[in-house]
Amino acid sequence: MTEPFLTEDRLAIQAMARDFAMKEVLPVANELDPEHGEIPMALREKMAGLGFFGILIPEEYGGLGLGLSEYAIIVEELARAWMSVASLIARGQQFTAGFDADQRARYLPAMARGEFLSAFALSEAEAGSDVANLSCRAVPDGEGWRITGQKMWCTFADGSDYLQVFARTEPVDPAHRSRGVTCFLMPKQRGTLPEGVTGTPVRKIGYHGWRTWELAFDGAWASEIVGEPGKGFRIAMGDLDTARIHTAARAIGLARGALEDSIAYVGERVQFGRPIGVNQGLRFRIADMAAQVEAARALMYQVCTAVDAGRPSPTQASMVKLVASEMAERVTSEGLQIHGGAGYTTDFPAERYWRDARLTKIFEGTSEIQLRIISDALLGRTDRA
Repeated sequence: MTEPFLTEDRLAIQAMARDFAMKEVLPVANELDPEHGEIPMALREKMAGLGFFGILIPEEYGGLGLGLSEYAIIVEELARAWMSVASLIARGQQFTAGFDADQRARYLPAMARGEFLSAFALSEAEAGSDVANLSCRAVPDGEGWRITGQKMWCTFADGSDYLQVFARTEPVDPAHRSRGVTCFLMPKQRGTLPEGVTGTPVRKIGYHGWRTWELAFDGAWASEIVGEPGKGFRIAMGDLDTARIHTAARAIGLARGALEDSIAYVGERVQFGRPIGVNQGLRFRIADMAAQVEAARALMYQVCTAVDAGRPSPTQASMVKLVASEMAERVTSEGLQIHGGAGYTTDFPAERYWRDARLTKIFEGTSEIQLRIISDALLGRTDRA
C-alpha cells in the first residue's frame, strides 16, 4: 500500500466510533452482560442515528456508501466495548446477496435506517459446517410456500424484522447436494416469531447481548424468494467473505479490550509493595499480546483494502478470520490470567472478552473449516468422501 490505511477520514470515523463505544456501549455491557441482559432499544436507536446500519449500503438507498475498510474499523471499536453490539450492525447490511432491484429498492433504505434488521436461519442440527446437508423443506402452497423443519443457531430471531430462511425445494441430488436449496425472506413483527414458528433460546456461555434460538417451522408461510429457486446455497455463501472479515474485526476488538484492561490493571494492582506492572514477566506478556493484536489488524487492513479495490479473495478472508479468532482466544485468556482471581469474576470485563472470543473460533465457519478452505486453495481439493 502506497498510502496509509488510516487516512484522515478513517481516523475521524474511528474516533467517532471509539467515543460512542467507550461512553455509550461499554457501561451498558458491564452492567447487562453478566446478567444476560439484552441490548437496549435506546442503544440501537443511537446506532441508527450515527449511520452504523448503513455503512455498506449505497448512498442512493440512504446509506453511507462506505467500504469494508470503514466497516471493519467501526466493528473493531464496538467489539472492544461489547461484541453483541458489534454484531448488531451486520443485521442491516449483510445477508442481502441475491436481492433483486425491486427488493433493494424496498428494503435497503429501511435497512440503512436500522428499521429492517435480519436473522439468518441456515444452520441445522446436522447441517452446521456441512451446510449442504440441510433438511428443512418448503412445499408450494398457492402463491407461496409452507416451510417445515428445524433450524439451529438463529441469533436475533425474536428481535429482528425478518427471517432469512433456507429450505429445500427440490429432492437431494447426492452428487450435487448444494442444489435445490431456496432462500426465503419472511417479514415479521419485531419482538415476535412468525406464525407457524416456535423457538427455544439456546443456553449460551457468552454473546449475551441477544438471544440465539433453536427454531421449529411447522408449515410456516413464506411468499417471497431471494434469488432464484433452488440456488439459495450460493446466496448463503455470498456474504461469507464479509461475515468472516466482520468476525476478524470483532475478534481484534475483543483482544484489544483484554490488552487495554490488562495494561490498566497491572498499573493499579499492588503486590509485595509495588505495582505488578514492574514485573518483567507481566511486561513481556503484555508486549506479546500487543504484537499479536497488531499483526492480526495489519492482515485485516490488507484484506479489506483488497476487497474495496475490487479484488476479493475467499482464501484471504478465511486467513484473516482464522488468524484473528485464534489470536483473540490467546490474548483474552492472557488478559484473564493477568487479572488473577479477579479475572475469574464478573466484576471485571476480562471474563467477558474471553467468553466472547471463544465464539469467534466457531461461528462464520470454524477454524477447522478455514484451514480446509486455505489448504484447498494452496494444495487443491481432495476427495472428501
